[in-house]
Amino acid sequence: MESRIQRVRDAFASGRSRPLRFRLQQLEALRRMVQEREKDILQAIGADLCKSEFNAYSQEVITILGELDLVLENLSEWVTATPAKKNLLTMLDEAYVQPEPLGVVLIIGAWNYPFVLTIQPLIGAIAAGNAVIIKPSELSEKTAQLLAKLLPQYLDQELYAVINGGIPETTELLKQRFDHILYTGNTAVGRIVMEAAAKHLTPVTLELGGKSPCYIDTDCDLDVACRRITWGKYMNCGQTCIAPDYVLCEPSLQHQIVQKIKETVKEFYGENIKESPDYERIINLRHFKRILNLLEGQKIAFGGETDEATRYVAPTILTDVDPEARVMQEEIFGPILPIVPVKDADEAIKFINSREKPLAFYIFSHNDKLVRRMINSTSSGGVTANDVIMHFTLSSLPFGGVGSSGMGAYHGKYSFDTFSHQRPCLLKSLKREGANKLRYPPNSQSKVDWAKFFILKRFNRGKLGLLLLALLGIVAAVLLKARYY
Repeated sequence: MESRIQRVRDAFASGRSRPLRFRLQQLEALRRMVQEREKDILQAIGADLCKSEFNAYSQEVITILGELDLVLENLSEWVTATPAKKNLLTMLDEAYVQPEPLGVVLIIGAWNYPFVLTIQPLIGAIAAGNAVIIKPSELSEKTAQLLAKLLPQYLDQELYAVINGGIPETTELLKQRFDHILYTGNTAVGRIVMEAAAKHLTPVTLELGGKSPCYIDTDCDLDVACRRITWGKYMNCGQTCIAPDYVLCEPSLQHQIVQKIKETVKEFYGENIKESPDYERIINLRHFKRILNLLEGQKIAFGGETDEATRYVAPTILTDVDPEARVMQEEIFGPILPIVPVKDADEAIKFINSREKPLAFYIFSHNDKLVRRMINSTSSGGVTANDVIMHFTLSSLPFGGVGSSGMGAYHGKYSFDTFSHQRPCLLKSLKREGANKLRYPPNSQSKVDWAKFFILKRFNRGKLGLLLLALLGIVAAVLLKARYY
């Protein structure tokens, strides 16, 4: 393991991942891989999650193609140094911020969306000029095997390496030194990743999860709200980190919500949900049994049917859920939607703030003032009003958590920034030494007064302002020279 990572580090040290042309070539090769091997990718995702080709494409592949198009179009601008504002002491110097690659980064993917949650951060890491170790989730075995086969065929084999395996291999990986780690998964493993990274002072991006609340206001189009919630909750059999985890609403809305979601489930998946090509299965038996345990002692208003042989759990709604119940203590990550009655929006806000910060927060209301107040009164990784999930699809928004739901963010330009060091650069001349007397010993009140003027004074950017700055610099240099020589 150590020798394999060292080969990647040696490849990065060669410098060939840095040129813009090389990065663009690798990203174009990655796009070619997705286009040429689309069928293989869709089949692997389908085998892992019982997902139809249509769903696999719309939920994973299309996101990657869109991300690649965005990065390829904008990367030449992103890598360009940004000029920095200067003060009087540096007005004749060159100051800028230059993005540079961090080095060798580790990306640990997730099983619930095994393609997009591995490849999307890889795009950002390549765009920023890094070398990358990719560790797909072993639970999505077919996709992991396919990535290990395909990526070396299209990308530089020395700079980008796939390492497959389970807990022993991941544990060994985390003993190695990296320049950045991005992990997508649960909070418990996130703590392990962060602890391992701390031994090497390695920065981390943790894309975790949590219980993302969904508040439904009485002033709301309930038909539309329930249709959108049904889509987001039961997509991928509930195995989505930003799925609405539970609903908060006034008691009078409970029955209506149940009925409308029940009708929408029939509209989406038909009379026999088990036969629907659009309804997936739980990833493995361990997670299936975990979800069954969450149903114990709960009031099932709809659904609840299960089949261990096929790991099928029907779309399910729980009503009058006790906030202290087990189903409210951990992220569900399955097709169970608890409804917790609250008196009003204020009680909903208190309820949300009494718990760990979620990855997402959803609000349904016609009342714009209420929406703004709930956003301003809570904290979450992201927010979508009057819909669910959709903020993930917008590359101009950073995607990430806060508190126990994660740290750091990526997507679009934010991915490039996550995997880059913003390096401040100041280029001075060895001439004009007289002006530097301000900072050399021995010190005096006169020097302090001049330093305050030069560092703290602000001028406009017009030609007159620049001319005045230049004259003041000359005067100060002459005065200081005359005083100390």
